Amino acid sequence: MPTSRASRSYDGRVSPRAVIPRAALSIATVALVIGAISGCTVTPGNPAAGDPDSTGRAPGTAKEAAQQLDALTVAAPGSMRGYSRAKFPHWQSTGANCDVRDSVLKRDGTNVKTSGCNVVGGSWTSVYDGKVIDTPAQVDIDHVVPLANAWRSGASAWSTPQREQFANDLDDPQLVAVSQGSNRAKGDQDPSTWKPPARENWCEYAQDWVAVKSHWKLTVTSAEKAALADMLETC
Repeated sequence: MPTSRASRSYDGRVSPRAVIPRAALSIATVALVIGAISGCTVTPGNPAAGDPDSTGRAPGTAKEAAQQLDALTVAAPGSMRGYSRAKFPHWQSTGANCDVRDSVLKRDGTNVKTSGCNVVGGSWTSVYDGKVIDTPAQVDIDHVVPLANAWRSGASAWSTPQREQFANDLDDPQLVAVSQGSNRAKGDQDPSTWKPPARENWCEYAQDWVAVKSHWKLTVTSAEKAALADMLETC
């Protein structure tokens, strides 16, 4: 779940520096920063109880996700008229030569090696299909709620800065490192037509999907809601 949902407004205008006070930076975060500067190997530590885990999620329950799901507005999908990925600018800078893609690769990988801000080595296990990838260029950073799906469920009415924040959202469980094959198979589909091949990850995927749609106040279709409810039953 998000690190600090209360710190950001739903208009999406938030400074990445404002999300976590400097005094609250964890040892693991400091290690990542040092690693990026020195070009060394970065291995995420184990999170403390109640803190976000290595994928940016915090402990939650299926019951809480089900309550969030029930509160979402059910609506038919909107028109794709006017949609383009260019209306969701990404990847946003996160300082120096770093960008959001670098940040997710560092967060989700193990034994990550960097050269400046560039991730040049490491290992990533795709949560969608369980594949292990050891080449950064072969890792896709997926939007859990696809940009086109967001457009159909409310983002078409947002400003470009709002859509940019959505596309670069490191606060919520919206970005995840996955295999290229699984990302392309998913496309812009919702859980009623595509689910991760790794069934053991359905619970987490449904919780993440619901958390993002809840935070950004996006709608769901009736079929999407039913599929998410079924997936939460696997928790």
